[in-house]
Amino acid sequence: MNSIICFTSDFGSGDTWVGMCHAVILRACPQVRIVDLAHDVPPFDIRKAAVVAASGVWQLPDAIHLAVVDPGVGGGRRDLIVVTGSGSILVGPDNGVLIPATWRSGGIAEVFSIVPEHLDFSLPLPTFHARDILAPAAAILACGVQASVIGEPVDPDTMAGPPFAPHRVEGDALVAEVIDIDRFGSFRIAIPAEALHDRVGRGERVEITIGHLLVEAPFGLTFSDVEEGEPVVLIDSSGWLTVAVNLGSAADRYGVEPGVVAHCHLPGR
Repeated sequence: MNSIICFTSDFGSGDTWVGMCHAVILRACPQVRIVDLAHDVPPFDIRKAAVVAASGVWQLPDAIHLAVVDPGVGGGRRDLIVVTGSGSILVGPDNGVLIPATWRSGGIAEVFSIVPEHLDFSLPLPTFHARDILAPAAAILACGVQASVIGEPVDPDTMAGPPFAPHRVEGDALVAEVIDIDRFGSFRIAIPAEALHDRVGRGERVEITIGHLLVEAPFGLTFSDVEEGEPVVLIDSSGWLTVAVNLGSAADRYGVEPGVVAHCHLPGR
């Protein structure tokens, strides 16, 4: 039994949506614990939700991860359960929001399309699959039911693509998109911690080019490895390569926004 459901959405806190999903989950599986990772994802921002879900899986691989940013709700896209190669369980719409989490959890092992009639719930409302399909499915899984009981197998190759690409190697550079800017102005690049294993040490200089912009900074373990107002490159708590400014905003300093491509040049080894 997975005793924790990590819940990410763009529902905010001003309506009943998050609370109703909690209620449905607890009614179906009273012993489960729900962790709200983030509900202030900007409306319809699949990229941001995918970053949050992937960060959550990296930190809590044994939880069930429910991610709902769903601009296509009721329009024919599938509701999915994804089992990763490392055993993590992901629940969400088939719009790419779950894919980056699988990169950080052993890839895709199995995929199932949820069958609403198998959930013992009323006919789903077309505009609220989170309450009527996805949350009940996560709860049932949390209580130990196998995904194959409530879903039909899906070919992973038929799933919608991710909102951003995985990192790649080009010559001596790791290349990936800027995928997120946190509330402090640090910007995250889609290069996971494991891609940097033994390739860079504390204090070594890292060069990151974004178009005509050059960011050059030491690789650190924390923000205070540099003086106030100075840039540092590090792996942040979400496990992504991150550019930060100690007590400042890297996004403001460099004018960087999500979606731009970064080339990260590491010291020679």
